Amino acid sequence: METNSIAELMSAVVEFRDERNWKQFHNAKDLAISLSLEAGELLENFQWKSSEEAIGDNIENIKDEIADVIIYSLLLADDLNLDIEEVVKEKIKKNIKKYPVEKAFGIKTKYTKL
Repeated sequence: METNSIAELMSAVVEFRDERNWKQFHNAKDLAISLSLEAGELLENFQWKSSEEAIGDNIENIKDEIADVIIYSLLLADDLNLDIEEVVKEKIKKNIKKYPVEKAFGIKTKYTKL
């Protein structure tokens, strides 16, 4: 399966779900919970290790967990009728205002303290 856009990726994920008749189980609450659980599984790969160790030891599992997080994000967006590209672009615009380059360049300070 080759996809060249977020829309094609969304279609592939929805098709996989629909072929199995799983939409009946996918509501916003349960998808958000599943997204959080998958993010936790991603974090487990890094627990008690340096970033380098975790990546060296667990890269294949890390890739799987990142995919799960993205899949649940796409399914949640589908359930809420959100356009992923639009949502991300809008969030980037908000972040540009919160983290102007002249204040945020090269530092990790939260926007409320810039």
